[in-house]
Order: sequence, then C-alpha cells, then structure tokens
Amino acid sequence: MSPDEYCQEKAAKSGSSFYYSFMFLPPDKRRAITALYAFCREVDDVVDECSDENAARITLAWWRVQVAAIYEGQPQHPVALALVSIVKQFNFPQEHLLEIIDGMEMDLQKNQYADFKAMQLYCYRVASVVGLLAAEIFGYTDRKTLKYAHDLGIALQLTNIIRDVGEDARRGRIYIPQDELAKFGVHTNDILDGKETENFHKLMQFQIDRAQNYYQQALSQLPEVDRKAQRTGLIMAAIYRATLEEIASSGCHVLKERVSLTPVRKLWLAWMTWIKN
Repeated sequence: MSPDEYCQEKAAKSGSSFYYSFMFLPPDKRRAITALYAFCREVDDVVDECSDENAARITLAWWRVQVAAIYEGQPQHPVALALVSIVKQFNFPQEHLLEIIDGMEMDLQKNQYADFKAMQLYCYRVASVVGLLAAEIFGYTDRKTLKYAHDLGIALQLTNIIRDVGEDARRGRIYIPQDELAKFGVHTNDILDGKETENFHKLMQFQIDRAQNYYQQALSQLPEVDRKAQRTGLIMAAIYRATLEEIASSGCHVLKERVSLTPVRKLWLAWMTWIKN
C-alpha cells in the first residue's frame, strides 16, 4: 500500500463529514487535503485510543520527530511520507503541524476548561490551524480568507463538541466551559452520569447558538473572489450546520445519542453547495 493509498483508506474509514467535502476537488488538492486529514486522524487517535497516558505522550513526541523528518524529506510513517511533497507544494508552516499535535496533547493535560477563552486555544490548535492549512490547499487571493478559515475551524470544532458531549463524557472529558455549566445550573456529575435536565437543554441551546454565530461570522468574512476556491470549506459548513439543526430539532439528547446525518444527505448537501458556489 502506497502512502497515498494509506491516507485515502484512513479518511474513508473515518466516515467523517469531511470526506464528502473532498470528493469534488481536483486530484492534487484532494490528495493534499486527504493527507492532512489523515495526519489529524493519526495524532487524534493516539489520544483517543491509547489507554496509557505515558505511552500516548511518547507517541505524540514521536510524531513531533516525524514532522521534523517531513521537512527533511526522510520520515517513516506513511502519512508523513505522503506529506513530504505536499508541505512544499502548498507551503505548510512546520509550526502549524506541531500546533495540531499541541492541541491533541491538551487532551492529556486537562479534561475540563474554566471558560470559553481557555477552550478557544484548544479549538484553535485542533481546528483553526487545520482550516488555515486547508485554505492554502484550496487557494486564495485575499488574505481575509484566512480569517474566514480560522473562524470556520472554531465553528466546526464547537459543533463536534456539541455532538459528542455524551461520548466525551464517557471518556471523562467535558469541553463545555465550567463557568457556563455554573451559569445554567448544570453540575459536572450530571454530564458524566448522562443526566438530562431542562437546564442542560438550555445550556446546549446556548452552545448551538454560539456555534451558529461563528458560522455566520466566518461566512461573512469570506471574500467573494475566493468563494469558488473555498467551496470545500463551504460544504463542511453546510453539513455541520445541518447537524447542529438536527441536534436542536431532536431535543438536544446528546448525552444519550450521537446525531449524524445519513451518507445520502451528506452527499446531497455537498453536491448542492458545490453547484451553488
């Protein structure tokens, strides 16, 4: 299996909404974004699938060495090998790949955030940085597009957090800021125990409203000149916003279930967004 085939299989197996947004890209850009996504999945899986925290830290440290090797042209891992030509072609800053690893490592350092400002750093590292790299792949002429990519990354990560509240709680993690839990009268144990209350539903609606505001803010900052080039990001936004709407309309039962759109609906949203933009 070639490095590119490995990345393709990693992306396809994830079942992520991101995969549907890659389908309409030309081959070179599809190859690049697939490799970037595979890199994110690899380092994320280190934290999510490794039960030994020390082993996870060692593995992330190994990935930092792999990032350095990517820029020296001699990495070992298939994903790193796939990225060698891509970081040159699309001018990826090395520190951006390292920041993604920093974000994943934050999951080993803490399982709660005091306030939204603290959580924003996490969202920036694991999502906005990815958005900035993706913008380089898709192409842009106006640097305001980078602001759009930054804010869209925050919006997408907030959606992930909302969708995965129950799943994260079962891993002992709560990404909803502690001061907001207190504001809505929701106790940490309520979430860890999967206890839904009226206050919890109000808290989740607050989270959904903020995520939607980030989508609106991001989309309002995308220059018209770069709209066509950035259609892949617009597809991501359409699918994730539809997921948010599904969560809200179904009663915000995210402690008990993980809301996901069907593959057919994702494909339809992707196609409609592509042809409209």
